[in-house]
Amino acid sequence: MKREGYLSWDEYFMGIALLSAQRSKDPGTQVGACIVGQDNKILSVGYNGMPIGCHDDDMPWARDGAPLETKYLYVCHAELNAILNHGRSGLEGAKVYTTLFPCNECAKAIIQSGIKEVIYLQDKYAETDSVTASKMMFDMTGVTYRPFDTTGKTIALEL
Repeated sequence: MKREGYLSWDEYFMGIALLSAQRSKDPGTQVGACIVGQDNKILSVGYNGMPIGCHDDDMPWARDGAPLETKYLYVCHAELNAILNHGRSGLEGAKVYTTLFPCNECAKAIIQSGIKEVIYLQDKYAETDSVTASKMMFDMTGVTYRPFDTTGKTIALEL
């Protein structure tokens, strides 16, 4: 008889996205993403962080201030990093699990890459123009999105 209580595919892939988010150096917001093929194989992961070659210690992480002194003009979002980390074609029909609903810039990359479904953990910026634009573009292009159905399970890693 098989073991009970094992993780569903959604729980597993969102868990990978949550674990990936822990690599982020951002002191305010840690976001992770996991791209999965139609065969439930992980194709790529990403988290929000500075571009390769831009040293974390030399970059601004502030949320407020002059634009060039905040993180917003520099940070690559988790979804974009996951797409770029994949590094080749072949994301057509894939799903992305992300800990935060994608912004409009990531939505464009998701659409262009061929990803067809977005599963998100939080939508805390739902009322912003950026997320409204994301949802509008997803609706226009047939990219589906749904909230992750939280189960209340706790996954603990002892390192």
